[in-house]
Amino acid sequence: MSDFTLVDPQGWEWDLHSVYSAYIGYFQVHNIAWYDRSWGHLFSTFEDFLAFSWPVITVTDVWTGRAHIVTRLTSIGAFLKMIKTRFGETLPQAPNILQVTPFETSTRHLRTVTDYASYKKLHSTLPAAVLSALKLRIRAGEPKAVRELWAARDRTFLTIDFEWSERNEKSCLEFGYAAVRCGHLEALRHWPPVPDSNYRKGHFIVSEYVDKVVNKHSPGGAFPWQFGESQVCPKAKLPQIIQAVISSLASPDSETVANTLVLVAHGISGDLSRMEEMRIKLPHNMLILDTATFERTLFAGGHRPAMIDPHTSSPGNPKPRAHGSTLSLENLLRSLPAPPDAPPTPPQMPLPGVFPQTGALVHGVALHNAGNDAFLSLYALQLLLEPATQAPVISPKRAQAQARPLSFGGAPMPIPIAIPMGMHGGDALAAGLGADATANGAQAWEWERDDRKELTAAERHA
Repeated sequence: MSDFTLVDPQGWEWDLHSVYSAYIGYFQVHNIAWYDRSWGHLFSTFEDFLAFSWPVITVTDVWTGRAHIVTRLTSIGAFLKMIKTRFGETLPQAPNILQVTPFETSTRHLRTVTDYASYKKLHSTLPAAVLSALKLRIRAGEPKAVRELWAARDRTFLTIDFEWSERNEKSCLEFGYAAVRCGHLEALRHWPPVPDSNYRKGHFIVSEYVDKVVNKHSPGGAFPWQFGESQVCPKAKLPQIIQAVISSLASPDSETVANTLVLVAHGISGDLSRMEEMRIKLPHNMLILDTATFERTLFAGGHRPAMIDPHTSSPGNPKPRAHGSTLSLENLLRSLPAPPDAPPTPPQMPLPGVFPQTGALVHGVALHNAGNDAFLSLYALQLLLEPATQAPVISPKRAQAQARPLSFGGAPMPIPIAIPMGMHGGDALAAGLGADATANGAQAWEWERDDRKELTAAERHA
């Protein structure tokens, strides 16, 4: 087999073994005694059929995800021309040959199969090709692949989130995670997962920055984690903690079988870069899913309803969401219908750039807290796959928890947990709010905008 020639996979669509199988079937249907013909020895076995020397490549089917050893239609034509030239008999192209639509678009290694040993050797590489294609499919948010992954009920989905200092990108303030072990729940005949009771979750605050560093643009870290008790850990121990979480959920690494662990995040590229900087080792066979990419692909494919564009719309001038646009985690939750059992949420202060409806947003949970974002990312993914998912319930005690004081316009002001939901996820287009509420919302937005100007000026001065 040659490993030095690369070819474009376009046109390589015909499964090689299916070509042989189709001709044996054709002979049977038409009562052709092929074994008595002068060319019959070419079809005695699949190995005899391979003696023609078939140029092939390996690809995976864009729909089924299965790997195939495929050849071109011109090669089949050359085989039939050889029979006519050498034996003087014309054979038609057999029907029912398996036609594959290659998922791969980059060049592939061209190989020539001349016997069964070389075919068997090439066939042994197909599982690795399936794994490679599956990783690309999941990373691209392909709806069919992601849905099949969830429907198998044998994976563990782990969402992660970091909060980093806005002034020093090397300073990690928080880490949060949430995980659902679908295989474990399926074994217990408990499906679909219930977020409150079936998510393993954690939130870690770096001790060196506790009460010392609070972001101005996204001060979610100033508000408590609403799904458990936060833990404080030293900066030096955080990578070890993250590595242990991954190791406790992952299956062994493999070149041919996908890991049972699926790593999830909303906008995962930045998280992967941070983990690489922290020298956290991830299994090479681990699947990576970005909920932002998945939702965007669903919308582009018509799997989600039409909706306004929160960033280009204004009161009285709604504009449709454009294909290719990406939703923030908050807007993703707002775009999803609230589960039937979700408690009603009060109206929020209006802010530009967000959907007018509350949707599946969980009242009393501040975004941009690493633990809250990780939990809500997993919840959003499950809602996209299981719309009947039970809504999380926040206890009144947690919902009324007070935040650490923040500075707006230079004046410290303690803000209850209910307020940030409006500040980070206001209602840009909603009607029905009183004039006072609208004015307060506008004032809150002006404060935040002033802080951004102040931060930008300070950074420019530095």
